[in-house]
Amino acid sequence: MVKRGQHDQSPGDRRKPFSDEGGPAGRHARTHDVDRERATRPTGPGDTDDEFADDLAPLDVPGAPTHQPGHADEGISADEIKSLHELDLGSDELAQLQVLRPGTRLDQGSVYVDLGNLAAGEFTAMAGQEVGADGSVVAKRETDHELWNRLLGRER
Repeated sequence: MVKRGQHDQSPGDRRKPFSDEGGPAGRHARTHDVDRERATRPTGPGDTDDEFADDLAPLDVPGAPTHQPGHADEGISADEIKSLHELDLGSDELAQLQVLRPGTRLDQGSVYVDLGNLAAGEFTAMAGQEVGADGSVVAKRETDHELWNRLLGRER
């Protein structure tokens, strides 16, 4: 029997919960197969160098563009398209807009607007998307920002 003021130093005592034989790790090793735990424990994802740009990179789609993003050589001036003269834009503003030719593949993640459907607003292209036969698509990156805002009705 333990007298008052004396402490029980047995391995199960709350002040000394583990025996002196290796401490908590030693106790764990006696009650578990530590080698098996180590071999079967998931380690989580390894070090990866994920870049956000990799997520936006074109997928391996047949016919995908191999050039840098941009459509400088794939468009014609909006001033040359008669149906676009009904837009509330001056001829100098129409001349600034480069309308992509039908069949032009859009760059994934880039923002565009269809001048024939301005009410739909801007859209972000997905992999493999291209300009339709009746589309009058303009790329945001190749348009003056003030003109872009005016097209979308964001005037001050």
